[in-house]
Amino acid sequence: MDDLTRRPLKNTPHLSAPAARERQRGIDRVIDLLETLLHQRAPTRIGDIAHLINAPRSTTYEIVNRLIEADILESVGAEGHVYFGKTSHLFGRAYADANPFYRRCRETLDQLVAETGATAQLCALKGRKYVVIDQRDGTGLFRITTDIGIEVPIPWTASGRLLLDHMSSEEIENFVPAGDFQLPDGRLLELSSFLSDVTQARADGYFLTKGLADSFTCCLAAPIRNRSGAAVATLCFTIPVNTETDAREVLLTRLVASANELSGTII
Repeated sequence: MDDLTRRPLKNTPHLSAPAARERQRGIDRVIDLLETLLHQRAPTRIGDIAHLINAPRSTTYEIVNRLIEADILESVGAEGHVYFGKTSHLFGRAYADANPFYRRCRETLDQLVAETGATAQLCALKGRKYVVIDQRDGTGLFRITTDIGIEVPIPWTASGRLLLDHMSSEEIENFVPAGDFQLPDGRLLELSSFLSDVTQARADGYFLTKGLADSFTCCLAAPIRNRSGAAVATLCFTIPVNTETDAREVLLTRLVASANELSGTII
């Protein structure tokens, strides 16, 4: 995915080694706190946040109060819960508006749903997990949706096979946590089977799963590749598992074409 240009700030004051370490630790705790709230997906008590990020309660309260002052967080209810505030929304909106690649992805999702009626998703990796970045719900009576931003084990997904297809077998084995090969129903997906899927996904230019993470869903995924050929994201259709083969092939053809078009726009 296109990244906005990142440049180091100029005129950064020189700090002593202990002060620099303390400053870095403070920054790390802010990031850990925000990541924790994102993972919780709900307002959370400050004391619970302190426990989750392994930080002193006093330090956590200090960070939270500063973030509330900046409207990055806001207080929720009367029992000490906090969650993302207005400024967090504005940060996300600014990213969406300023990133031309993401704008094109949103437009593509709108087009796919309008043309097919199927639930369409933009998916990518976040760390060592898979996440849905954006989604447009289908228009049919039977709608399948996924929460945006929820981290899911890579082997549970069609997209995961494509997002790792630039890696070697050894790199994949080291990258995917061993516990993530256990599927939601308790089945254990063999590493060799997953690696075979990755190879097939790379050769075909798409991947399809039926009843993998649940028994009623079929997922179609096509890669959006950068200039080096690595899949930086995927487009997906999520449809009922009993969708007719001909209808599924039509959707897959449309999905691959859209993903290829987006691949050609990455700078």
